Amino acid sequence: MTIIIGIILLGFLVFIHELGHFLASKASGVSVEAFSIGMGPVLLHKEWRGTDWRLSLLPFGGYCAMKGEKDFEESCNSNVVLEKDSFYGVKAVFRAIIGFAGPFANFLFSVFAFFVIALTGYTYYSATNQIRLATEDYPELHSAAADAGILSGDKIIRINQKEITDFSELYEEVAVHPDEDILVLVDRNGEQIEFTVHTDMNKSTGEGKIGVMSDPSSVAKKEAKRYSFFPAIGQGFSETFKMIYLSFKGIATLFKGVNVSESLAGPARITSMMGETAKSGFSSGFRNGIVSVLQFMALISISLFIMNLLPVPILDGFLVITSIIEAIFGVRVSPKVRNAVQYVGIAIIAGLFMLAMSGDFHYFAKILGKK
Repeated sequence: MTIIIGIILLGFLVFIHELGHFLASKASGVSVEAFSIGMGPVLLHKEWRGTDWRLSLLPFGGYCAMKGEKDFEESCNSNVVLEKDSFYGVKAVFRAIIGFAGPFANFLFSVFAFFVIALTGYTYYSATNQIRLATEDYPELHSAAADAGILSGDKIIRINQKEITDFSELYEEVAVHPDEDILVLVDRNGEQIEFTVHTDMNKSTGEGKIGVMSDPSSVAKKEAKRYSFFPAIGQGFSETFKMIYLSFKGIATLFKGVNVSESLAGPARITSMMGETAKSGFSSGFRNGIVSVLQFMALISISLFIMNLLPVPILDGFLVITSIIEAIFGVRVSPKVRNAVQYVGIAIIAGLFMLAMSGDFHYFAKILGKK
């Protein structure tokens, strides 16, 4: 059941992405011949308003097939006749819009998801911001906080410019600053002292850590701040841009020695994690379930936004760039050149896919080994 829920949620994000392409195509006067959720052999389909709507076998991905798209790309003749309602028959600027519309739809979904979260709020459990050095219980561990002079019993009240009120906020703020200097303000018996702490990096996750623990006896139920309608919209955009920034930071940590096979999740693990998130979230209440699902879906949606805008052949970003170049300089990439670079794109995507699948294999093997 967990996998089925994950497939449905992932399929919805694919639908949102392809719907962006579809709506932009229609607005640009391009006929859409087929719209598919999933890839590979078609399981179900229905013709409606000139488009063949499909559900395909492989749940990871989808496509929006536009008129004349394949004919031009597979041709070796750049002078092939193009109809006015075909993909390459419209102006280059419209093709750029069509290419950008899919990732942009994922961006808008993330804004909507964080808007709903800000509007509804949620409950969570967290310990206080009073810490205990991890080395007191686990002497073999390194504690960057201890090196900086922080002591057990200190209350961490600010990290950089962010106010810290509980251990959850402390963890989240440290996690996004791996292998960096951070300014930590503590309250020690009523006196405020600031320390510069150089965080360690968890090689498995890429997260920052400073070697502190919470007081389990101080865990209490808390209510996240709820926003009214218009401030919630602002929060939706704010959290989305924050997520984009953190995603790029996450990509940067891949070059800092992170174990890629553990930190990079493939489609199987993402699907499983989505299902587990929904299952565990709803077990603690309907509102928390909705929030948990929306948070995870927003994260994946932002990943789709960023990934699809990479200037790699076969991805939307490559189409956007080549279309903009054509619109500005009047130079269209010939089918022959396009076909040649497509193989480069396929090789890059295939390599990343195999790496992600390898990570999924090790992840599930580790889980099965614990059972």
